[in-house]
Amino acid sequence: MAVMMQAFFWDCPKIEQQEHNWWNHVASKIDDLAKAGISSLWLPPVSKAADHKSMGYDPYDYFDLGDFDQKGGTKTWYGNSEELKALIAKAHAKGIGLYADMVINHNSGADEEEVNPLDGQTRWTKFTPKSGRFPRDWNCFHPSRYEHVMMEGENFAGFPHLCHRNPAVYAAMFEYSRMLIEELGFDGFRFDFVKGFGAWIIGILAKYRYVKDGKEFTPWVVGEYWSGEQDIDAWLEKVNSYTDTQISAFDFPLRYQLKKVCDQPNYDLRNLTYGENILMKRPLHAATFVDNHDMGDDMIVNDKLLAYSFIMVHEGYPSVFWYDYYNNGLARPLTPNGIDALIQAHHKYAGGDSQILHADPDLYIMQRHGWKDDTTDQPGLVYVLNNLGDKWSGTVVKTKWANQKFAPIAWDGHGLYGAVAHPDERTTDADGNAEFPAPPRGYCIYAPVF
Repeated sequence: MAVMMQAFFWDCPKIEQQEHNWWNHVASKIDDLAKAGISSLWLPPVSKAADHKSMGYDPYDYFDLGDFDQKGGTKTWYGNSEELKALIAKAHAKGIGLYADMVINHNSGADEEEVNPLDGQTRWTKFTPKSGRFPRDWNCFHPSRYEHVMMEGENFAGFPHLCHRNPAVYAAMFEYSRMLIEELGFDGFRFDFVKGFGAWIIGILAKYRYVKDGKEFTPWVVGEYWSGEQDIDAWLEKVNSYTDTQISAFDFPLRYQLKKVCDQPNYDLRNLTYGENILMKRPLHAATFVDNHDMGDDMIVNDKLLAYSFIMVHEGYPSVFWYDYYNNGLARPLTPNGIDALIQAHHKYAGGDSQILHADPDLYIMQRHGWKDDTTDQPGLVYVLNNLGDKWSGTVVKTKWANQKFAPIAWDGHGLYGAVAHPDERTTDADGNAEFPAPPRGYCIYAPVF
């Protein structure tokens, strides 16, 4: 029942004229995001990077949150520690959680070069951060006395890679994670580039016995394993062997399928049913998304709400991209035609198991069966995705509901936004059958009316 927002995009402080003020800028949106139904925010890396105008994916001083004058300035590109704490406090007051972006495989911005005596190579590995915490030398990186050969992943952009088996590095990673959860108040972690280091370190950081508000606390954890379904599945199997199966992965395979739905005319919608993504195989471990800060020129260009409609009605933990919501204007508040309406459909109706009712090259129909317990009452829904660009399309399907009236609660399609035309109510017969249509190159979500 949760919806995450990635609360940044590449160069966001510059593009939105919020340099060194991003934490305050996000805080100014909290009230509106809470009303819209956003449950959590994924924030960019909070630590000082190799430059004070960096997005943070080249960490230099993990414990400088914008309070030490180094690497060109005092604040990070997003602000300082007090502004970050104020953002977290405001979000928590509105019931919104926060996830920290963890970049623990590579470092940048070293102060001196050193010769690594193990291989005689000279590298930038001498770090003397002004926070005074976690100074590093060659032995903190690969190759190290603790691990001569880098066995656990890929190199990245020539940066030195931390050797987590060095006890000093190991301890620093725990102290950094503890600070984020216990001192700053974060509720979970997003681990960057997890194919670049051992799954074991994520597992044990996830299982550290954190304490928040006097109680033991288990963070939500998601990894960025940018690869195919089989690779991600193998990583999930491995990383969750260290935990109580609490770790999720971003569903890149599904995202690329959805890009084809949006950007490739006549893409066969039956491809969405074949299970070649994390959502279909491991729905409880799928963090679904449409676009993110790394996509660059590969972002979805056309009919992006088709993708958002899909992730909002299916299982998984859906994520909304800040740039889509604000800069692309897809929120469309107070209408049934945008992300806000999809979020409400997700929260109020998208419970229980999913069942595909119909799939052909141009039409996909599914139902959520609904879920009710002491804290949750989601009656279920019927979702229709129409790939035809020139006409409404639907078909008769057999639902779980007999003699049930349905009302359209969220929809969009070509030529529809802001128009009067909209789907009609539907009523199933005694066997649960009814025809459910959707607009051209569009979608419609129907909810039972009680």
